[in-house]
Amino acid sequence: MGRCTYHGWVSQDEDDADAIGGEALPLRPVPPVSEQRREAAVTEADRLAEGHLDQVYRQILARAPEHDFEPTLDRVRAACELLGQPQLTYQVIHVAGTNGKTSTARIAESLLRAHGLRTGLFTSPHLTSMRERIALDGQPISPAAFLDAWALVSQVVDLVDQQSLAAGGPRMSFFEVLTVLGFVAFSDAPVDVAVIEVGMGGTWDATNVVESQVQVITPISRDHEQWLGSTLPEIAGEKAGIVRSQVVIGRQEPEVAEVLEHAVLAAGAGAFWEDTDFEVLSRQPAVGGQVVSLRSLAGEYREVLVPLFGAHQASNAACAVAAVELLLNGAESALGGEVLAEGVEAARSPGRLEVVASAPTVLVDAAHNVAGAQALVEAVREVFPLGLVGLVGVLADKDAEGILGVLEPVLDAVVISRSTSPRAMDPHRLGEVAREVFGEDRVEVVERLDAALARAMELAAIATGEDPGALGTGVLATGSVTLAAEVRILLGVG
Repeated sequence: MGRCTYHGWVSQDEDDADAIGGEALPLRPVPPVSEQRREAAVTEADRLAEGHLDQVYRQILARAPEHDFEPTLDRVRAACELLGQPQLTYQVIHVAGTNGKTSTARIAESLLRAHGLRTGLFTSPHLTSMRERIALDGQPISPAAFLDAWALVSQVVDLVDQQSLAAGGPRMSFFEVLTVLGFVAFSDAPVDVAVIEVGMGGTWDATNVVESQVQVITPISRDHEQWLGSTLPEIAGEKAGIVRSQVVIGRQEPEVAEVLEHAVLAAGAGAFWEDTDFEVLSRQPAVGGQVVSLRSLAGEYREVLVPLFGAHQASNAACAVAAVELLLNGAESALGGEVLAEGVEAARSPGRLEVVASAPTVLVDAAHNVAGAQALVEAVREVFPLGLVGLVGVLADKDAEGILGVLEPVLDAVVISRSTSPRAMDPHRLGEVAREVFGEDRVEVVERLDAALARAMELAAIATGEDPGALGTGVLATGSVTLAAEVRILLGVG
């Protein structure tokens, strides 16, 4: 793992996280040469680009982190205008919500790709490399293509910075720069459609300069209250800022649904609601995920393998299918069953109840708020009948007591630690909270994450050895996106 890819996520926000994969296709057209020669050329270009990536990453990371933003789209709009409005050169599915955004976006992108379309996927934060945020045809943008886009975008960013500073404003933020870079990469490819995940909120999110054909709002719960509001209606009002034309809405609390209804009416949009216009008809746990039957906007799809665990992922798949139906067919005709099955089955969502090791089993999940922890616990109870040792680290601005309280019933013991994020809660402070929830005897505090992972795995192995007839004890690493990401790296995943 290169040094630049390890510390790329320390200043990120955490709504959702995903994306691991190989290298992307080249962005610019190439002469009609053999596939072997083409692959060799791309490999050489990427090898040369790798040497420059660390410097570019440092320049981008030196900017204000994505959770430190002003409620304005002026800088992103100015950059896009100078670049010729790249975000308007392809169709867009725009995805907002509190939990499930990235999984929904990834399933939708996989479905579109299965239909023969060239796709872009913009997600955040990333798990290992900054390039994961900008994917082309299901793969992170290549090093060479990333540098190509940066060479163009950096000049415009410098100009917008100067204009903003002269007016008394800040430079473009980390997230604003990556958003614009993604827009340019997708336009340059060019892609047919981009699935773009909101970073945080909606109204003032940097991605909200797109003119999307379909919008998706996944379940909304409390998170980022210091930026989005202290009540569910306030948070919902920010998320609803992406509503434009036709919006797919996942299952919501009544007070959230009321806010979204008003937003839909104000925009003159069409709304398609889970459990009313589409729904999960049935679901059955299966090896590697679950078999799901859906009633969608234009038809029913029976026994589709969703390679993700938990009822929440079945709902995410239902939202993704409805969004793709709207984009491709306007909900007038169903998607081809075989192509749909291929697209859903090919979707991946790393860091979402992902098995990353065996003997003992190690699971990672990026749940970082109470609602995410609740969905995680329900899925664990359903498909992983193991005793579990928790490895938990939480960011300082999160509801640590609430998250630990939800996790407590499925954890036999918990090892408290922290990721390298500067926002991570001090493990001794978190340990005090954990002892209030779990009791003194079930909590250990280990500051270094590598040592904490080793201790959690040791406790799991000891517990399994004490009962040879049992299914075994595993480790569940969760509490923040950065902790899940770093555990994956420590175990050589990604």
